[in-house]
Amino acid sequence: MDAQVEAAVHAVLARPYKGVLALAGAGSQALRWLLGVSGASAFLLEAVVPYSTAAMADFLGFAPAKHVTIATAHAMARRAYHRAWTFSASGERVIGVVCTATIRTSRPKRGDHRTHVATFGEAGLKVYSLTLQKGARDRAGEEDVVSRLVLRALVDAVGAEAEVALPLLAGERVKIACDDARARIGRLLDGAVRTVRVGPGGEMTDDARVTGAVLPGSFNPLHRAHLKLARVAADMLGAPVTFEMSLTNVDKPPLHAGEAVRRLAQFACQGAVVLTRAPRYDEKAALFPGCTFVIGYDTARRLFAPRYYGGSTEAMHRALEAIAAAGCRFLVAGRVDETRRVPDAGRHRRAAAFPPPDGRHPGGDIPRGYLLDRDPRRAGGRGVGHRSQVGVRRKFLYISFGASPGISVSLS
Repeated sequence: MDAQVEAAVHAVLARPYKGVLALAGAGSQALRWLLGVSGASAFLLEAVVPYSTAAMADFLGFAPAKHVTIATAHAMARRAYHRAWTFSASGERVIGVVCTATIRTSRPKRGDHRTHVATFGEAGLKVYSLTLQKGARDRAGEEDVVSRLVLRALVDAVGAEAEVALPLLAGERVKIACDDARARIGRLLDGAVRTVRVGPGGEMTDDARVTGAVLPGSFNPLHRAHLKLARVAADMLGAPVTFEMSLTNVDKPPLHAGEAVRRLAQFACQGAVVLTRAPRYDEKAALFPGCTFVIGYDTARRLFAPRYYGGSTEAMHRALEAIAAAGCRFLVAGRVDETRRVPDAGRHRRAAAFPPPDGRHPGGDIPRGYLLDRDPRRAGGRGVGHRSQVGVRRKFLYISFGASPGISVSLS
């Protein structure tokens, strides 16, 4: 490697960062440069080369429609960052650095020779895009340019003091696009915007409209049960599910921007997530009118517990009325009742397990004014419907707000 490249590599390794590299199509020389000096393990946690379609799908968790696009670079960078966070020790600063490219091969290509290099870290997402003059270089020459761009992006991401010259030809120009996640989250915390939606590929939108179902949580961490619940809910409701994470909490300090970015990275290629400042469900309903909230059994119990409304039954009813006015409802996942002995162990708690919020209901645990309906497709009307025959639905409750007297709770 030349002296400038070597100096840049040493400058990167001197910074207090850990990283994961993912290189597809080109850029592998940058990895060779990193491994070519002593101390590379101080930075590099993992390097992957998802070259084939199957390998890219395995890395991302889905097969992108096209590999060499900005959207794919976004998704790769977020995925690399999440893997870096997973492999690092607590408190370490981590980044994901990726490249997706199509360059000269042994056979002619119809499209442009181009690359998108992306980095993702606490500061947000940064993408470097470059289209090369077709036919002006051999493969080694194009590989050198792309690898130098990867190294330059890495230098920028860790804040190293180093120069990496790019041997560009006339008409070639690197286009840089940034999405400052910290700034967006700061605007949300300051109240300048109400929500920030982050798409599966990392694209961020302020105050975007959310429809379908919303699955709230703190997601620390995001685990398989969350993802499975989202898939099942989407199937049951026939609607997309968006994850929701409130940066503020009723009884905890708000999340700082760095922690929010870290948690967001878990959703790379897993689904859309929307950030809010709405810890209570009446506040969430105001942001997402007409949506179904997908919640767990314990959250459903709190929904009907006056102690979570300052001990006021009236406040609880006012909050539920606000949710009803917004046209929202709830799909509740049951959980195993571990207090029961065999052979009853494994039964799922259902609607009958809800405690009466005011103690006035004489004939069971469903609060006064809350109807029972056994079919989610009929929930919201009066009377008792028919039990669903879909097996998975038998583990769910469905709470909706319909005609007087108020709320319908279905056993599914």
